[in-house]
Amino acid sequence: MDQPVVEVFSYKDNEHSSNLLLELNGLRQENILTDVWLCSDAREIPCHRSVLVSSSPYFRAMFCSNFIERQQAKIDLKNISWSILRSIVDYVYTGLVSISMDIVLPLMQAASMLQYGRLFEACSSFLQQQLSPHNCLSMIRLSDIMSCNSLRDKAKEMALKSFSDVSASEDLCELSLPELMGYLEDDDLCAEEEQVFETLVAWIHHDPLSRRGTVSDLFKKVRLRYIHPTYLFKFIANDPLIQSSTLCTELIESVRRLMIAVDTKWTDDSAPDLKPLWSVARRYTYSDMLVVVGGRKNNEQTSREALVFDEKNQKWRWLAKLPIRLYKAAYVGLHSVLYVIGGLVTNTKCRQVSKTVYTLSLKTNHWRTAEPMLEPRFAHQSVSYLHFIFVLGGVGPDTRVSDSVERYNSMFNQWERMAPMPEAVLNAAVAATNQRIYMFGGEDAMHTSVRIIQVYHIGRNLWSKMENRTVKNISAPAAAIDDKIYIIGGYTRRMIAYDTKANCFTKCANLKERRMHHSATVLNNTVYITGGRYISGHDVIKDADNFECYDPKTDTWASKGSLPHKLFDHGSLTLACVTQTWANT
Repeated sequence: MDQPVVEVFSYKDNEHSSNLLLELNGLRQENILTDVWLCSDAREIPCHRSVLVSSSPYFRAMFCSNFIERQQAKIDLKNISWSILRSIVDYVYTGLVSISMDIVLPLMQAASMLQYGRLFEACSSFLQQQLSPHNCLSMIRLSDIMSCNSLRDKAKEMALKSFSDVSASEDLCELSLPELMGYLEDDDLCAEEEQVFETLVAWIHHDPLSRRGTVSDLFKKVRLRYIHPTYLFKFIANDPLIQSSTLCTELIESVRRLMIAVDTKWTDDSAPDLKPLWSVARRYTYSDMLVVVGGRKNNEQTSREALVFDEKNQKWRWLAKLPIRLYKAAYVGLHSVLYVIGGLVTNTKCRQVSKTVYTLSLKTNHWRTAEPMLEPRFAHQSVSYLHFIFVLGGVGPDTRVSDSVERYNSMFNQWERMAPMPEAVLNAAVAATNQRIYMFGGEDAMHTSVRIIQVYHIGRNLWSKMENRTVKNISAPAAAIDDKIYIIGGYTRRMIAYDTKANCFTKCANLKERRMHHSATVLNNTVYITGGRYISGHDVIKDADNFECYDPKTDTWASKGSLPHKLFDHGSLTLACVTQTWANT
């Protein structure tokens, strides 16, 4: 058969342009057909006008417009050294250039002047590779001089992400007030608010005579709501700079009154200067971390392990181990600190009920002891609200079920006794919201389940009790989202939501198994449950390593994988930490 006739054959020589450039460079080196000489430092470099015009808007304007250089054979470029000019001409003819710290700045200036945009950005990329927390502020100043936005953006990003290191550099103290204000008010600043305060103090002390008057403006950039009360009232309030400013002392006093009142509602005349500062959101670099601590591991012994879930990589990471083994301690988070409260000490010959409080910060990853409780207890419940930690009931050294309640006030670093519970119960579901602590169900001293709801009004220090036939849970956690409290399992597959405003229950999607002794927390408006024990189809109790989440919007459960080991009677809570700080621990 006859082959079809190809009327048009389009051919592209991919090597043509590179070969042409090589030939032109060869002609230049042999000084063939060159018609212009670029001069610097009394030395000359022969070139072709057409090549220069094709490569740069600067030379195109010079040789194609009515400038005097159009008629000249020699062009004197006085602001560019001969070595830099030679590098640029080599780049024009070959596309190659070697950039080092010795020449990057003059090369970048020359590239800007002669309008070689890609060479300019190549110098910027090289400088970006040299960025560090110790030079990023200097790089920002350089980028402003060179009008290099790409370098400025990268340097600013590093300054924000590595602010802990940047704040210790001399360059920071040389910032102007508007520049420093820009960093301190940036939502992307990767720093705890305590460090924000320390930075502004160091900046003022660098030049106290001219900068002391800026303290009130800078202090407004500190997000007081996210500072630990002990630090705020012990260190910041007593700082001489703060005491020298009437506005600063008034703001701190307003925070003190707000906390003492145990009230987050504003009236028209209540601290008008504080309201916008108190309402500001936390910085974007803060993220919530899910932490699992303590409990019984693989049904063997009480665990000292603490784990944090790395959501980005979907992996569990190990934190520092608890100093001692504790059976049925209470676990709670407050001010980005994990508290392990009380419990039965199990790594001694004689078991002892503890009133010790251990704390762990994700920033340091070290355990410390805090102010101990007023009385030892284990199998108790604990919940945080505002700047308080409440400890409810439990079992004391006399093995009796207690109805006592005590409260830790982080503002004054002290424990205080509160009104006792109407009825002493163990293993109730506990959550706090809207100025109240809710205790659902549990069991009495005879291990009989109780169908009651006990409600504690935080501001009034008053309890109320009501019977409710819907409540029947033992060893079930509770989790609060807005006005709803979710009670998850408790020797049952059932999960119910209690609406604190409407005072009614609604049924939610069931768990897969009858679950108890598990733990729950809220992360990004989603309920996460970890571990526990479950009753199999043959009524056998087994330990679980489940890691699941519940979405209230869709009323659905989803698996998040599993814990590194089986675990029950543990703590599960959410801690906020600075992303970059956590990455460095």
